[in-house]
Amino acid sequence: MASQANDAPQRTTTKTHCPYCSLQCGILLTAGGRPATLEPDPDFPTNRGGLCSKGWTAHELLDHPERLLTPLVRAVPGDRTSPLVPATWDEALDRVLAAITATQARHGRDAVGVFGGGGLTNEKAYALGKFARVALRTSAIDYNGRFCMSSAAAAMNRVFGVDRGLPFPLTDLAEADAIMISGGNPAATMPPAMQHFDAARSRGASLVVIDPRRTPTAAAAAAQGVHLAPVPGTDLPLLLGMLHLAVREGLVDRPYIDARTTGFDAAATAAAQWWPERVERTTGVPEGDLRRAVKLLAAASPARGGGGAIMLSGRGAEQHANGTDTVLAQANLALALGLPGRPRSGFGTVTGQGNGQGGREHGLKADQLPGYRSITDPAARAHVAGVWGVDPDVLPGPGRSAYEMLDALGGGESGTEPGVRTLLLLASNPVVSAPDAERVRRRLAALDHLVVVDFFLSETASLADVVLPTAQWAEEAGTMTNVEGRVILRRRALTPPDGVRDDLELLNALAHRLDLPEGLDADTAFPTEPEAVFTELRRASAGGRADYSGITYDRLEAEQGVFWPCPQQDGGAGGGEQHPGTPRLFAESFPTHDGRAQCAVVKYTPRAERTSRGASEEYPYVLTTGRTMAQYQSGTQTRRVRQLVMTDPDARAEVHPDLARRHGVSDGDLVRLTTRRGSALFRARVTRDVVAGTVFVPFHWGGMSVANALTDTRLDPVSRMPEFKACAVRLERHDPDGADPDAVDLTREPNRPTTGESR
Repeated sequence: MASQANDAPQRTTTKTHCPYCSLQCGILLTAGGRPATLEPDPDFPTNRGGLCSKGWTAHELLDHPERLLTPLVRAVPGDRTSPLVPATWDEALDRVLAAITATQARHGRDAVGVFGGGGLTNEKAYALGKFARVALRTSAIDYNGRFCMSSAAAAMNRVFGVDRGLPFPLTDLAEADAIMISGGNPAATMPPAMQHFDAARSRGASLVVIDPRRTPTAAAAAAQGVHLAPVPGTDLPLLLGMLHLAVREGLVDRPYIDARTTGFDAAATAAAQWWPERVERTTGVPEGDLRRAVKLLAAASPARGGGGAIMLSGRGAEQHANGTDTVLAQANLALALGLPGRPRSGFGTVTGQGNGQGGREHGLKADQLPGYRSITDPAARAHVAGVWGVDPDVLPGPGRSAYEMLDALGGGESGTEPGVRTLLLLASNPVVSAPDAERVRRRLAALDHLVVVDFFLSETASLADVVLPTAQWAEEAGTMTNVEGRVILRRRALTPPDGVRDDLELLNALAHRLDLPEGLDADTAFPTEPEAVFTELRRASAGGRADYSGITYDRLEAEQGVFWPCPQQDGGAGGGEQHPGTPRLFAESFPTHDGRAQCAVVKYTPRAERTSRGASEEYPYVLTTGRTMAQYQSGTQTRRVRQLVMTDPDARAEVHPDLARRHGVSDGDLVRLTTRRGSALFRARVTRDVVAGTVFVPFHWGGMSVANALTDTRLDPVSRMPEFKACAVRLERHDPDGADPDAVDLTREPNRPTTGESR
């Protein structure tokens, strides 16, 4: 027995980070001989010893029996009706190479595309963007972060000159006298963050929440502040009405506006048409609640002697065809009250995916190069091309945004339009996560070749010609950029199982098989060590909006993360004084052409799809979507964890009692929701937590409960964000003994796993 104990692997504890949302909570992972265990890191400032149920159970997937451990290929090449069977890495990679070369020879370089995910580390996001543009020489690259932060990013860049989710540390929330969040529910989606909200409330701070549902966060606002519940798709006129009231009631900070903004008067004039009575008619929010919210925020502003006010924007306000304008309207309100750049005050947007911020900073978006550089800027192209060792003319121009790329796969619905014919897809599952999901499924099926890299077999992977297994979060090192712009180091704690390669090793292996530009060596251009990739990323980002050049792995080992921008100062490489990083932005000026925030004139455009009225009332209600506490994205991880499944086993449609009575629906009944794009089945949850006339569904489920089978594909004209959060819907009670028994059988598999937008 003693000998067996001595032969057992030594268990070690690694300080690292949770693999889920953008909080990137600190954890302590103990491993060495599986299974691993974990506990929260009591010292990491974002979570301070807190974890949600997802974080507590993150380690349970490392040894999951359904994990992919070997490449899979079609038994008959080119025939997707044939089964996926195990293959060697050489066989699988040879098939990938053959697909790439054949497609580009026949259709051109842009016929091969890359689709990434917001859970990839900075190193992998950077390497994937470089691989697309240098190894494949294609413009066809985007990522599912386009479905998350694109409207917020577009607005932040326009107004403030830079896009960083929170331009201040999350801990600043605890010191504010008022906090407003529109379209966000951190009590359910980011529970550890609520300690900062709660600390503020314990000091007497007010909370204003804009949400059509009475979420746990909204309930906290109702108890100590105000909950504004607009009809989905009307956040924009609500915010315009708040600005109108602030101006009319003399609550604006005129000295701040004059000194630090441009264009405010024009923005205020555009908002003047949204008087309180009109706002109430359009949004359903009572005039009294609107006035109270504005007064709470104004009273907390430094200009009026308050301790500070912070305004936050979330996906509920942004995932619309007018999402960019909605964020612009909220930024105008924050500037009117003199908040950005002031102590314990400001405006920020709450990133969702684990590295949604870093992914867009370093090259996963169709129009951006590393360092948040524009791909159409000649100086940016020259800088990045110099780091990569290629001629700037080698780099392609901008490609299509995420949904536009997906919709043109295989030649589009007509089969004849230009588009991607071979797709390399990492860390995403658009069959579940993209709008009009059944249409996207058809487009993926129409591809000549589909290659999916994941660690579980998702709906998207099940359509693939080649599936490549990859390492999980605890089995690889790399940096992530969290919701605050804090760059942190995720440390390796385990060795991947035999037969599994990480994404950097995969890109290196493919680069060895491809014809790289003259002078490039695959091992030098695409190293497999994360620190080597990060070292190059630092050079590529130097001088850009998102400057990481002063951040090193040694610093991240020694510190609790470093906030960007963090340029390398003279002497920094040789041990001179280091730049401390920038926890708080805008204290003295904004990184715009004139150093001032650029207020925007915003006009309301009604949601893209209106409810139908009249005798037929074909689609009389409004559908909106969101998250639940125990599930994450489309569930590839969380619905494989028994504890989370027990907590949240079913996809449930929240229906107001009045609507339920109208359709004879009781709590727990099956209901069918139908839009102009498709239908899906859910269990009814009859509740007053949702406004009458609105139906809420979560988007974490597959099978017959794919919420995005219903959602609208119309895009924001600036950000190209789809209209996820509001569309017209019909509701019917579904009889399980009726004519559609197969569909009911599928709903009895509510925990059938699907891969998420982010690994």
